[in-house]
Amino acid sequence: MSKKITLSLLTLLFYINLSAQTTQTIRGRIIDTNTEKPLAAANIVLKNTTLGTQTDDNGYFRLEKVIVGRYQLEISSVGFETQTISEVLVESGKEVVLEIRLQEATKQLGEAIVKAPSNNLTGSLTSIHSITTEQIFRYPGTYLDPARLASAYAGVANSNDQANGMVIRGNSPNSMQWRLEGVEIVNPNHLSNAGTFSDRITQNAGGVNILSAQLLGNMNFLTGAFPAEYGNTLSGVMDMRLRTGNNQRHEFTAQAGLIGLDLSAEGPLSKNKKGSYLVNYRYSFTGLLGLLGVTFGGEDITFQDFSFNVSLPTKKAGTFTFFGMAGLSSNYFAGQRDTTQWEVQKDGFDINFTNKMGALGATHSKNIGDKLLWRTVVVGSGLESVRKGYVLSKNNFQRYLTQSDSVTKGRISLSSSLSYKINAKNLLKIGAFITHQSDGIYSISNDKSAKGEGSGFVLQPYVNWQITPIPKLTANIGLHYLNYTVNKTQSVEPRVSLGYQLTGNQSLSFAYGLHSQLQLPQVYFAYSSLLQATPNASLDFTKAHHYVLSHQYYFKRGSYFKTELYYQKIFNVPVITTSPLFTQRVDPGFSTLNLVEDFIDEPLQNKGTGQNYGIEITYQQYLTNGFYTLINGTFYNSTYVGGDGIKRNTRYNGKHIFNLTAGKEWEYSKNRMIGASIRLIWLGGFYETPIDEKASQQAGQAVYKVTEAFTVKQPDYFRPDFRIYLKKSKQRYSRTLALDMQNIGSYKNTAYSYYDILQKKIVKQYQLGLIPVLSYRWEF
Repeated sequence: MSKKITLSLLTLLFYINLSAQTTQTIRGRIIDTNTEKPLAAANIVLKNTTLGTQTDDNGYFRLEKVIVGRYQLEISSVGFETQTISEVLVESGKEVVLEIRLQEATKQLGEAIVKAPSNNLTGSLTSIHSITTEQIFRYPGTYLDPARLASAYAGVANSNDQANGMVIRGNSPNSMQWRLEGVEIVNPNHLSNAGTFSDRITQNAGGVNILSAQLLGNMNFLTGAFPAEYGNTLSGVMDMRLRTGNNQRHEFTAQAGLIGLDLSAEGPLSKNKKGSYLVNYRYSFTGLLGLLGVTFGGEDITFQDFSFNVSLPTKKAGTFTFFGMAGLSSNYFAGQRDTTQWEVQKDGFDINFTNKMGALGATHSKNIGDKLLWRTVVVGSGLESVRKGYVLSKNNFQRYLTQSDSVTKGRISLSSSLSYKINAKNLLKIGAFITHQSDGIYSISNDKSAKGEGSGFVLQPYVNWQITPIPKLTANIGLHYLNYTVNKTQSVEPRVSLGYQLTGNQSLSFAYGLHSQLQLPQVYFAYSSLLQATPNASLDFTKAHHYVLSHQYYFKRGSYFKTELYYQKIFNVPVITTSPLFTQRVDPGFSTLNLVEDFIDEPLQNKGTGQNYGIEITYQQYLTNGFYTLINGTFYNSTYVGGDGIKRNTRYNGKHIFNLTAGKEWEYSKNRMIGASIRLIWLGGFYETPIDEKASQQAGQAVYKVTEAFTVKQPDYFRPDFRIYLKKSKQRYSRTLALDMQNIGSYKNTAYSYYDILQKKIVKQYQLGLIPVLSYRWEF
């Protein structure tokens, strides 16, 4: 009898202990990656536990009473490739809701490949990275911005600490493209003048992304040789996807930190339907301090944004989503009203900058039969950026306008595609992007100006055929067409990629593509006072041949080693050729490959070339047993040839990029977790054109030695970042306290050199020093 009582007591204590553990639910849906048809009877196993389940007839699954912590999910289904998903974080404040895509098996594989959750709908076999929101919160130095996280990957460097501009494989940040739900949009960043050489407006970067990480889902980041559905870009694509709100219970998140105050809510739209909503509002911390009269170096910086995503699945008409984003930002700098306090030329100026950006869109996807998927996206986006610079009179501090920049952009895009799964070995995808694009620019600086506008269509139909001719070989054969109706330029672009499974855990891939990109508005609309015209309105696209060879080896327990060789041959680049009208002003080394925020009023011709090539080596260990790391090294060369036929370094030819990111998590007590991570960045210095100091003193402004363009190499860049965080879970909510230290060593990294008209000498401008970011996050 005593043994039975003892056994009963032990059993009771076990259940009491289990009930004392904080638990949460993992649920989601498993679908065919090509047709988005639900997979019934798929198996889901929570590794290293006894928990597991199967999907129902609609592909849904549910795992309840999962103890909070980190896990791996193994998913298998008859006829599909088995997949193991790492880095699944279970916290008490929110359910884990996943959409998992399985690829139909056409070849014999070894063990399941372990990877992070992804949303790869592109069919890309090389140069693609999956970025998750959880990584954005976990990696140091991200400012909760996907573009800053992207710089942790091989071949990518930030152009400046103050901004999220991405230098991809030696290309200018202006060569990349931002997408939302698969469609190109205008620059989705606050403070688009941040970190530039002249404090003026850029096209594709800013201080921080307008979309809060609270709203983002898994994103695709591509860095070269893109599949057929991508066009109008030369260097990379950040394809942002919005996550779907929880359709079964209402959940909330509040976060406060140096970035700002972030509030989000999500939940079901009704009890009887499966629709959901997700909304987020953010107000900058600097703006809150500005309301109290606190400024940063004399600058009053503020931003705020709002975003939402509504999902409306139906029984017969498919799934609809409606989404939007809007952001306002400003930066006001007031010059010193005491000339004895003037130390640099900026102290004698007032500078006002404002930026407005918004996007509104809808998606619809529907299965037609068992083999056809129809997906349509409509997105309208627009922005207005205005910057005015005033010089102050030394006598009475009266303001005189010396610089004026105004940029407007509008995009209304319709994208529709049909994916037809002929069989397990053949997938045909046909689609088109039809975009009405309008651009306006008005800029005045010194003796140059750019003013004008253009409005017309950008047409981009495409087709891609994915075939598996033999069990271990996958091929993508595609064609993309680009047409800009404003100046009647067009391009036909073949794309092809091959992937061969060498063994069960290693593969070899090759990709080629011809890619084109429209010129920047400040190139098309630069106004020549001598010609009384905009001489560059009819320029052709800049084009490039991309080649990528990739080898990937997967290890057990969630790690891989990847090597990529790439070569990019750029041609049709607008450059200056000598002209008798401009003998005193010609810059023989000019090329639009180096153009950032400035504009050029000289007549240009598509006669320049460029060349980027390099090798990228990556080792990544996904978060397993509390540890993760991402190590990569890139060795590259980036050169160009201008109108004078001389081969030079491009502005961003840093030669090497090295990144080390590593982190560790400890469960130091029940329902508590502490984590720490470090990132080391070592970049080769970029190039700049030397300034003639004596000539600048005589002219009263910077005079560059244009015949020696990009011959001065800046010192190497080095920056260590550190992040430490504490997670605590209660039964109804979870909290995270984090301290992120960017440039914890406070290294002085050179940004650029400029001629200071006040000091009458060349001055070095440095990037940011130590930046501590303290944040508190509450999910319930």
